[in-house]
Amino acid sequence: MKMPVLLIVDDEKPTRDALRMGFQDDYEVYTAANLSQASALLQEESPDLVLTDLRLGGESGMDVLKAAASLPHPPQSIMMTAYGSVDAAVAAMKEGAYDFVTKPLNLDAVELVLKRALHTRNLETANQELTTRIQADSGLQKLLGRSAAMEHVFSIIRQVAPSKTTVLIEGESGTGKELVAQAIHSLSGRPENKFVAVNCAALSPQLLESELFGHEKGSFTGAGQRRIGRFEQADGGTIFLDEIGEIDAGTQVRLLRVLSERTIERVGSNASIPVNVRVIAATNKSLKKLVQEGKFREDLYFRLNVVHIQMPPLRERREDIPLLATAFLKEFARENNKEFKPLSRDALEAVRNYQWPGNVRELRTAMEHGVVMSNSASIGLHHLPPQLQDTSLEAAPQERPEDNAPNTQKGLVPAGVLNLSLLERNAIQQALAQSNGNKTAAAHLLGISRRTLQRKLQESSIHE
Repeated sequence: MKMPVLLIVDDEKPTRDALRMGFQDDYEVYTAANLSQASALLQEESPDLVLTDLRLGGESGMDVLKAAASLPHPPQSIMMTAYGSVDAAVAAMKEGAYDFVTKPLNLDAVELVLKRALHTRNLETANQELTTRIQADSGLQKLLGRSAAMEHVFSIIRQVAPSKTTVLIEGESGTGKELVAQAIHSLSGRPENKFVAVNCAALSPQLLESELFGHEKGSFTGAGQRRIGRFEQADGGTIFLDEIGEIDAGTQVRLLRVLSERTIERVGSNASIPVNVRVIAATNKSLKKLVQEGKFREDLYFRLNVVHIQMPPLRERREDIPLLATAFLKEFARENNKEFKPLSRDALEAVRNYQWPGNVRELRTAMEHGVVMSNSASIGLHHLPPQLQDTSLEAAPQERPEDNAPNTQKGLVPAGVLNLSLLERNAIQQALAQSNGNKTAAAHLLGISRRTLQRKLQESSIHE
């Protein structure tokens, strides 16, 4: 077992030596004679305890106390002071010191104070680790976002989670609907119970009924033994029904009964089995529209839509994109045993401007691609998937006042004409001219990949 680390700070060598000898059997002891040495040891050794004199020659132990308090995991600090400086020691405690001892020192008394301080620090560390673990387990930690749209989603999650209310989550594919369901379950007050997810679109009607409600032996061809369904498996917890808009009419009727009566019947049985399950459903379609089209039962829709959460697409919360991208880059850097690399300026610009039809799921995949493909200090545009490299050109560089006059011989856009193709052609020609025909340099000026530039040159029949 690792010994706790004790840092002793005193400008008198006999005192340092005596304290080191007195506590070296129970602690890994380091000593410092001044603030500079103490600061270095605080950074290098991350002590559990600091025992410092109030007066360090011309320096003050209060500065040692402040340096210790600034650490990510501050140690417990004990101040040593002469009998006549008790007021100063009390002031030190107000600044964060755990306790103080007076000189001349009684080693038994100092030992008792150190043990109490170490016990307190161990409790604080254990509490911090528990809090971190609880936060890490909470689905809200996975739902990153600072936009107003996501703050609204967070507020609904916090409000609805402690209840047993049925929740309907709607939104495009890849927006994080299952993460919302997991967050609601995690904050429900019974996160230790099961969270069972079912993709309703992945199964045929007969298989879906069996999957949800279970079946008895011999109830249909291939039913060789009794099967416990997902509702029974989730008893006491949460069942998440993804793509709820895909279930057939028969399954809709059975699900309506579950929500109404809180009982299920296995396929091939008439026995009612009570279930205590919180239902969260999700769909990438509009259930209201499906009701209007006669494809979904209105009564089931009302049962499901007690609390509604609409997940915003990523293109409607662009301020969250850099935050999400950085989180994914760090995640995949860890997974692949690589150092974290940021996005380059042109890559970040492309990531911000892209429409993200696949939403957060597509962004996550793109960042994994970038981490794997990058072999430089940052992740450039050419390290990202092709769809990001083929985004539209940025606006052409601003012309200088003397360039405003029409000049068709140079290929510039005639005054009063707004033509995107001509603007793009002009930007490419200017970039090639500035780079003396170097395509790689021209592509860099334009903020696109060399491959994209080559394609545009071919499409526009521009002669380099």
